[in-house]
Amino acid sequence: MAEINCKLLVIGAGPGGYTCAIRAGQLGIDTIVVEAEKPGGTCLNVGCIPSKALIHAAGEYQTIAAAAEEESALGISTAKPSLDFARTVAWKDSIVRRLNGGVAGLLKKAGVRLIAGHARFRDGKSVEVETRSGAQMIHAETVVIATGAEPVALPHMPFGGRVISSTEALALTEIPNKLVVVGGGYIGLELGTAFAKLGAAVTVVEAEPRILPQYDGELSAPVERRLSALGVTVLTGAKAKTLIADGTALTIETASGEQRTLDADKILVTVGRRPATSGFGLETLDLDMTGPFIGIDDRCRSSMHGVFAIGDITGEPMLAHRAMAQGEMVAEIVAGRRHAWDRVSIPAICFTDPEIVTVGLSPNEASGKGFDVKTDLFPFKANGRALTLEREDGFIRTVARADNHLLLGIQGVGAGIAELSAAFSLALEMGARLEDIAMTIHAHPTQSEAFHEASLKSLGHAIHI
Repeated sequence: MAEINCKLLVIGAGPGGYTCAIRAGQLGIDTIVVEAEKPGGTCLNVGCIPSKALIHAAGEYQTIAAAAEEESALGISTAKPSLDFARTVAWKDSIVRRLNGGVAGLLKKAGVRLIAGHARFRDGKSVEVETRSGAQMIHAETVVIATGAEPVALPHMPFGGRVISSTEALALTEIPNKLVVVGGGYIGLELGTAFAKLGAAVTVVEAEPRILPQYDGELSAPVERRLSALGVTVLTGAKAKTLIADGTALTIETASGEQRTLDADKILVTVGRRPATSGFGLETLDLDMTGPFIGIDDRCRSSMHGVFAIGDITGEPMLAHRAMAQGEMVAEIVAGRRHAWDRVSIPAICFTDPEIVTVGLSPNEASGKGFDVKTDLFPFKANGRALTLEREDGFIRTVARADNHLLLGIQGVGAGIAELSAAFSLALEMGARLEDIAMTIHAHPTQSEAFHEASLKSLGHAIHI
């Protein structure tokens, strides 16, 4: 068995892992990254990137289809469009391949060795990797675990056949005529909305009283209205029970206790994700766990000397950009730099239609932490740019301390407002107050003006409402 030595070994080349490896290479650290699949992890290959490509394609198709079916206020008319879904899929896959190659190229540029294979711990410093050319033993001074997360299956409905996870949903080559989505969280609604726009009859089954239960009702309400406009059936307070014998339908129990059967070509189960902790010998290490996650401190150090963990395997929020920030930090710590996790906020985005952005604390969360808060929102129906885009649904909301006006949180829901997440995050990281936002000139006409106006409104003198 071939044996290799390095200073830093990263297990997993997802967003956290490859960022850590690239930064370590830039800092002159002898680094190896092991990845069983393609570079980029879930996010690039079967998550963030392909799903956003599908969402964009679906939105474009739906816009043209709507212009063909009803009179456009813009005066635009068109023939009924056709969809070559095979070409759509090929375009989506080409983006993934391009980014795969980009990550591999960046690793090479940084002097990082990328080894394709399945890693398994032998001890805290040694990992055996099964590659196509045989087994290799890697000995490292420091190890970073960045194995990510995987979809959760329902015990009575394992993945297979017509029951699919988000991974299989993004690999479909045909639009299902009838799609049942079990789970009304962000993954289920992002994909369910996209397939509805592409022509599928979509039914969402959510056990909680409303969709997107991780967000407050004020944020989820515009999304629910849009789903209705798109013809998506939403059943809240409903539980998935069993598949009928041939798997062509799902039996559910409604909020009233009624048993119903939903016909389905595909049943997309999106009830959550769990840390990927099996299959690489984690049990051979003496690590403290926090529930199903690896316990870490403010430097991403585990309870075992020389073993770090980053990303989804360390807990919520399971977000690629959190993993990337952790990976960069760990690389600098390994290089001997002083660093610790002191981020004020981690933005979260739900790419539904309309999109939801949350940064920091919601009004209820802030109050729950003992803050006396003042909060206000500015609706997009009073925003000129939103009107010109024909998307006046949604708003931007600020949450600030009542005594000194320090921003504690910013939330928004609206078409295309994911791009405002950086401005929201920057405001919190810089310790901005309502007056800082109010005194910052926001370009006109833009949707970002709603951030300005929400701050003015909270201070008692909004201009445009």
